Amino acid sequence: MKVDLKLVTLDTWHDLEKLFEGRGGPHNCWCMVWRKNLHGNRPVTKAEKKEALYQYIKKDIPIGILAYADDQPVGWCSVAPRDTYRSLGGDETKEKVWSLACFFVHRSYRQQGLTLKLVEKAIETAKNNGGKYIEAYPVEVNSPSYRFMGFKPVFERLGFEFIKKAGSRRHVMVKMI
Repeated sequence: MKVDLKLVTLDTWHDLEKLFEGRGGPHNCWCMVWRKNLHGNRPVTKAEKKEALYQYIKKDIPIGILAYADDQPVGWCSVAPRDTYRSLGGDETKEKVWSLACFFVHRSYRQQGLTLKLVEKAIETAKNNGGKYIEAYPVEVNSPSYRFMGFKPVFERLGFEFIKKAGSRRHVMVKMI
């Protein structure tokens, strides 16, 4: 499968809207579950979450990557400097860390290696923007929850090292970049 990967910017924001608001998309959370809100309050409604995420884009703060197939958005990866997120339970001793906190792949594009491609692009993005480490919080393949954070084997394949558990299911995994 040929895919194009692009950072979410003001120019690609409408594609993120299309993906998130499409059938099965994460339109309830707008990927704000782990992210800090720039205004200090906690967004509650879908519209508030969407606006909160959009504020990052307006301030030119990275939020993630879109995957396209045939010029249509089909996947998403939330990757940004760790300090733009609430605590994810990671390794706080490291500096210049970027976090990979969430994935969404349209149902018809799953099981085709898209998450792997998104992670590779996230690593490149973090490195090109001054990151020294990239941290992820995946779960085991059979996990009943937190599946949107990715699966441990993908990160192992790309050389991420297990650091510790965060809660009962999430694995903190780090890669020097």
